[in-house]
Amino acid sequence: MKPLIVTSGEPAGIGPDLCLDLVASDVPVVVIGDKSLLQARALLLGRAVQCIDYDTEKKPSLPFDKGHLAVISLPCTGSVVPGILNVANAPYILQMLQFAIDGCLRGDFSGIVTAPVHKGIINQAGISFTGHTEFLAQQCGVEQVVMLLAAEKMKIALATTHVALSQVASQIQHDLLIRVIEIMYQGLQNHFGIAKPTIFVAGLNPHAGEGGYLGREEIEIITPVLDFFREQGMDIRGPLPADTLFNPQNLSEADAFLTMYHDQGLPVIKYASFGHAVNVTLGLPIIRTSVDHGTALDLAGKGIADSGSLMAAVKLAYTMTQNV
Repeated sequence: MKPLIVTSGEPAGIGPDLCLDLVASDVPVVVIGDKSLLQARALLLGRAVQCIDYDTEKKPSLPFDKGHLAVISLPCTGSVVPGILNVANAPYILQMLQFAIDGCLRGDFSGIVTAPVHKGIINQAGISFTGHTEFLAQQCGVEQVVMLLAAEKMKIALATTHVALSQVASQIQHDLLIRVIEIMYQGLQNHFGIAKPTIFVAGLNPHAGEGGYLGREEIEIITPVLDFFREQGMDIRGPLPADTLFNPQNLSEADAFLTMYHDQGLPVIKYASFGHAVNVTLGLPIIRTSVDHGTALDLAGKGIADSGSLMAAVKLAYTMTQNV
């Protein structure tokens, strides 16, 4: 297979630390980032890792020998101190992403795996950035994508992603839910090999609206959309109260869950599988996975960051390439 490309993320965070662990990966991967930065981080952590230039034209066979990490070097624009953000490095972070996206669209790589970035520092640089998911959709020319977190025991997708809670209700509309469910259903089939997915859907309001007494979105919007898909023979259940959505019986029956907003679904999967869950973007023309955590500035350069989620993201991206 063509290698996966891994973006090393916020240089002051744990992204470079985690990428060094990829020397142990059985899956062919190439890390994009400042080679001297990665080598300096390896020295700081006492890691016997040697960064070797990867030439996309020559395409050397991967993985390299033990202790060697394939790197596409992109110069970092500002100074880097582990744990201290530098606004001058915001363009560098987006350049890595853009290179990876373009390479996947050209067919140079099998997919993208992203280490965490810091949204705040990118916006402080005057660059509007709400997250990897939205940036990938924009750069790939896709109007709608779906964020799904996958772990061993559950998969949870979101109808809305990085929006203020005060704006969620206004975004839950028929057209949005139809597109999200279509993308989610096809993604479960195409990337996870589930021929006929069973999807459990949360309501928006407490107790799924309590028959309209606590909100009418379930009656007027969510239920009609789910009925539309059920009429097509899809096994889609709900809307169900979010506070009991993830009970053992539902977990045993569902292939995936759809929640209405970020903090309705993600706290559950992060509680159950933090550090080992994988963020997947469905609906792109390329494969993309990511870690389930942030930049962890307080852990950067200290040798105590857990690379479990990055390793899981690489393994899942590889599995997704085999299912396509």
